[in-house]
Amino acid sequence: MDMHPQQPHEAPLDPDPPVDAEPLPQAFGARVLMWKQDPSVDELGTRTAYLPGTVLAGPRDGRIASGAPGIDQVEPNASGDFVTLPDTPQFDAVHTFAVVRQTLTMYQRVLAAAGVAMPLSWQWNSSSDTNPLQLFPHGLPDVVNAFYSRNQGCLKFGDFIPAGSPERLFTCRSLDIVSHETAHAILDGIKPRWLQADAPPQTGGLHESFGDLTAVFLALSQFDQCEAIVAQTKANLHDKSFLADVAEQFGLALGYRNGLRNADNDLRLSQAGTQVHAISQVFTGAVYDVLADVFAHERNPEREDDAAVLHRVAAYLGGVLLRALVGAPDAAATFADVVNGMLLAVTGDGKPPAYAGFIRNQFSRREVVQTGASPADATEDVYLPGAPLAACVCDAPGARQNRQACCGTMQLPEYDHAASLVARSHTESGHVSPVDASLSTSTAALAADASLRA
Repeated sequence: MDMHPQQPHEAPLDPDPPVDAEPLPQAFGARVLMWKQDPSVDELGTRTAYLPGTVLAGPRDGRIASGAPGIDQVEPNASGDFVTLPDTPQFDAVHTFAVVRQTLTMYQRVLAAAGVAMPLSWQWNSSSDTNPLQLFPHGLPDVVNAFYSRNQGCLKFGDFIPAGSPERLFTCRSLDIVSHETAHAILDGIKPRWLQADAPPQTGGLHESFGDLTAVFLALSQFDQCEAIVAQTKANLHDKSFLADVAEQFGLALGYRNGLRNADNDLRLSQAGTQVHAISQVFTGAVYDVLADVFAHERNPEREDDAAVLHRVAAYLGGVLLRALVGAPDAAATFADVVNGMLLAVTGDGKPPAYAGFIRNQFSRREVVQTGASPADATEDVYLPGAPLAACVCDAPGARQNRQACCGTMQLPEYDHAASLVARSHTESGHVSPVDASLSTSTAALAADASLRA
């Protein structure tokens, strides 16, 4: 009998002992209460949204600042959130900040997803000027409009009492209007010469169209809105919905049947002339049609929820559009320039040939590009990847933009002359120097012209 007790088995020493996993980074962000679409869109109303990243009192962050003068600074609650009562100045400050932040984040994300390492700076930003975009939700009392000003580095929103209405309408409460004006600021940071009044009409049309399309893409960046659109249209984007109507409440207040503009339209370039408002709708309508085509192509309800497909497709197409705008000429850009950029993007991304076919056919139907075949006859092998399509209807040589009925941004006299391209100057303290004479003039002009359109 073995008199020695059995020793417990000892495992050999691990030459590479496990290392404690690093803790995951803590999430920072704030909840906000905001209008998810437009105050007149009853099925969405106000909802709580989450903004990742640090949001300080104001609200403000490193890129965007909202509040005074005009509205007292909004303080976060004990949880660091900005949940305020609707129909109050504080709510308007939070809502406006949230929409601008969501818009900037959306476009920064789509660039990152495409592997484009490009910060979206404001036009005045430089190594010595990191001033944020200032927001004034109640910045234009009794003015039927809103605008982005490069000289003041701000967005200002009007409020007014519509005829026959006892209640004041605040343009800052519309997701469509706020995102539209934010888009002007973003595109001005990328292509500062495009906003000048002496640019060709189609260049001005790209600015206005980018504003309206940004409202569409921002709505579809929010999954609950995708679900609402799918339910409202039964997954047919050409059925009437709040998605295609831009600024519903504002449009109704001005006597329109629905929104201020309809993204789901059939306008052609030969019908638009030099009126920038009309020209923009041609480009907007074509992109909306491409969105509907790609969504229908990608739908597979047996394998993926329609809302998830719409969310994914819209994010991708918004990125294609932004990349095409970035790659377009710095001056005198045409619709055809951007269309060819979109074709290069979808081809370079390895998307099915149908994607290029949708872009080619819809813009051909709008008389923007020539395909060498009628839209009805165009097939996937008509387009040779990398071969630019020729423009169809072009601006006449020396044609001047007609900016009547455009948003307040396009009405500002600061964009009338090429000399205004010089970035706003600053004093040593970092404050804006006295260059506001044109802005005070433009504000008075806006107030005097109630026929202007946001």
